[in-house]
Amino acid sequence: MPIKKKRPRDINQLAYQVVRIATGQETEPKEPEETPEQRFRREFARSGGLVGGKARAKAMTKAERVKAAKKAANARWKKKK
Repeated sequence: MPIKKKRPRDINQLAYQVVRIATGQETEPKEPEETPEQRFRREFARSGGLVGGKARAKAMTKAERVKAAKKAANARWKKKK
């Protein structure tokens, strides 16, 4: 994940920076370009995430799937109370 330059936390310094950017005295900091290694890692992690749930469900027995579904349903209903 690219590291962004943080804006000042102090409200006065932030206001000063915003005015300087608006008047053209200062430019908005640009995000650094993503390296090929970072791009590969991001795509690799995403591809595994897309396959993971299907592969896990296929490997589970029917009883395990029912147990997981009940646990998920209970978690959803618990939030609504």
